Amino acid sequence: MKTLNHILLFAICVFSITVEAQQIPFDVKVEGKGEPILLFPGFTCTGEVWKDVVAELSKTNECHIFTFAGFGDVPPIQTPWLSKIKAGITTYISKNKLEKATVIGHSLGGTLGLWLATDENTKYNKIIVIDALPSPGALMIPNFNSDTIVYDNPYNQRLLDMDANNFRVMAEQMASNMSLNKDKHAIIKDWILKADRKTYVYGFTDLLKLDLRSSIAKITVPVTILAATKPYGDDMVKKTYTDQYKSLKSYSIRYAKESAHFIMFDQPKWLLNAIVDEL
Repeated sequence: MKTLNHILLFAICVFSITVEAQQIPFDVKVEGKGEPILLFPGFTCTGEVWKDVVAELSKTNECHIFTFAGFGDVPPIQTPWLSKIKAGITTYISKNKLEKATVIGHSLGGTLGLWLATDENTKYNKIIVIDALPSPGALMIPNFNSDTIVYDNPYNQRLLDMDANNFRVMAEQMASNMSLNKDKHAIIKDWILKADRKTYVYGFTDLLKLDLRSSIAKITVPVTILAATKPYGDDMVKKTYTDQYKSLKSYSIRYAKESAHFIMFDQPKWLLNAIVDEL
């Protein structure tokens, strides 16, 4: 009986360790030496999106390049997806003594950077937000109310049930709208296609539900916003950013002309110069 109990105990321990290993919310690659920079990619993207930026920044800084669970080769985790990523990053920062790092985030990564900065007693050097908003859901959904955003809804179910061919067509259309650089459409499409389907559906639901428009008033660290003007035009983009960031006490903003969402692909020199100016 003791032997059986020992076997059961061992099996439970192994199972617990395995489950814990499966719940790692991101992969991080570190390049360079110097003052630390945390680089968060956008939704479905891998850390490869920062390749050209890191090639330059790693000459003078220690770059921590994230790929989130469910994207690229990083295994998916259970929901809630986004809050687990935030908690994991907070632990990573504490463990590696990165409290005064500069945070650079694109799209989802920028919104995540803002969320981290709303925590009490944060000491980041700076948050650099690249084409990201405090509430993506408010931009996309008329009469937005985060309380009405749920995992189980007809739209999500259609995405989960969509066959590979139709999903590929959708990914191609999305990629073509997110960058003016046609040479980059294939890599954006491939990131979408490689994403774990449930992460794609439920992780985006997490992002839509997140509304930081009021809580960004708590941010005390410097924030710089780098925003694309295409395809909506200067006036609409400026109004959107002014409305969404009106509770943030202080920030600077620069607009990338002739760039869509992936500024690092459309205006790489402009983006790199803008980042270096802020470091």
